[in-house]
Amino acid sequence: MNGYLIALDQGTTSSRAIVFDAAGGIVSLAQYPFEQIYPQPGWVEHDPGAILDSQLHALEAAFEKSGLSPTDIAGIGITNQRETTIVWEKATGKPIYNAIVWQCRRTAAMAERLVADGMTGYIRETTGLLPDPYFSATKIKWILDTVPGARARAERGELLFGTVDCWLIWNLTGQHVTDYSNACRTMLFDINRMAWDETLCRRLGIPMQMLPRAASNSEIFGHVKAGIPGLTLLEGIPVCGAAGDQQAALLGQGCILPGQAKNTYGTGCFTLMNAGTEVPRSKNGLVTSVAWNVRGQTTYALEGSVFNAGSSIQWLRDEVGLITAAHECDILAESVPDTGGVYLVSAFTGLGAPWWDPYARGAMVGITRGTGRAHICRAVLEGIAYQVADLLNAMEQDVAGKLDVLRVDGGASVSDFLMQFEADILQRPIDRPCTVETTAFGAAFLAGLSAGVWSSIEDIQSLRQTERLFQPQMPPEKAAELLKNWHRAVERAAKWETEV
Repeated sequence: MNGYLIALDQGTTSSRAIVFDAAGGIVSLAQYPFEQIYPQPGWVEHDPGAILDSQLHALEAAFEKSGLSPTDIAGIGITNQRETTIVWEKATGKPIYNAIVWQCRRTAAMAERLVADGMTGYIRETTGLLPDPYFSATKIKWILDTVPGARARAERGELLFGTVDCWLIWNLTGQHVTDYSNACRTMLFDINRMAWDETLCRRLGIPMQMLPRAASNSEIFGHVKAGIPGLTLLEGIPVCGAAGDQQAALLGQGCILPGQAKNTYGTGCFTLMNAGTEVPRSKNGLVTSVAWNVRGQTTYALEGSVFNAGSSIQWLRDEVGLITAAHECDILAESVPDTGGVYLVSAFTGLGAPWWDPYARGAMVGITRGTGRAHICRAVLEGIAYQVADLLNAMEQDVAGKLDVLRVDGGASVSDFLMQFEADILQRPIDRPCTVETTAFGAAFLAGLSAGVWSSIEDIQSLRQTERLFQPQMPPEKAAELLKNWHRAVERAAKWETEV
């Protein structure tokens, strides 16, 4: 049997493709970065063409490096940055505006109007989300309101909307389809009926004919079409698995039982807990997502999002120039015993869960004349851990129980310093897997289920192996004191801007 899968992992700062074998091992990998566009403070955009080109080049390169033949490939799975919004012409496939990225806060006033109009309860009950510019709905409205003629064209059926998974599937197969895990992050999708919600579309003035077909996470969405440069050998291969990056990571971590949780340390931090087959309702600032739908059964997740995590390390390197490479942040952090009282709140694009403050901005407090770059680097890493602790605390309050262990992945999870500090602050063990490419593997697994490489979702449990377990070493009293001061720092960053 052809037992190899290719995962397309389209992230916020780069596009990757990874070839996996049936044991979950990595055969080959290719990665290409692309430009981040900041038109004005609080705005974040991508060129949809750059997203597509970087992803297709990664796919071509990974397949070539693998040394496999096309008949070895059982299918392609897709995982992606979520909420990022693209609107394109149905006839030509040409975007009418740049992709508005999930981090972008330009639609904060629109979200506030929804709150003022009393829509919060309906949105929460229907979509599992809260009114926030993070999600796709207000981004679509902004494009339709801003691009000349866009709304009229959308009403005539000339324009299509999609999140990044949908954009890639459209360009690979010609099909306008998304999966449930991405659809549920738009703030337009009813997670109870698993269908687009007419009321919200009407309230935001979004023609429903723009929206893609929403499908399960493990099925054939289409086949790689002819004529894509560099992909001739892959023509006809099924695209048969897809999930938003955080849901894919939850699956890739083997969190298939209720109560199991993971955190991904990427551009942002995303903590998800498997909530089972009943829709959970958070009372502590978290949102509800569809984790996945496989063979007719839907699994839900409680979720909290930190908007800036690994991006704060990039900020140290690219904008501030305190380091020249990401690993230097660890080296410098470990060179001092503590931060010297410095706290850094990386609210560069507002605060996510459990705060939901689009007007917050980054803040560094506790600086003295003795503060050096090592203290600042350590404060950046500790700030990431504090934000995850806030999410886990909210999650444990929602489920009225304590987490046994937190499974971790993502680029920053390779930091032993950060993982140990996280274990200390959480007072919980941190479980880092041998393969930290859990997001890509989750997408590959969904494709493999559809293609018959694996027979059931339970098969993933035997494929995950622990590389290291970080046990808490800090006294609980010290951890509580640090968290208390962290919350004082968050108060300084909160509601800093008056408008976005």
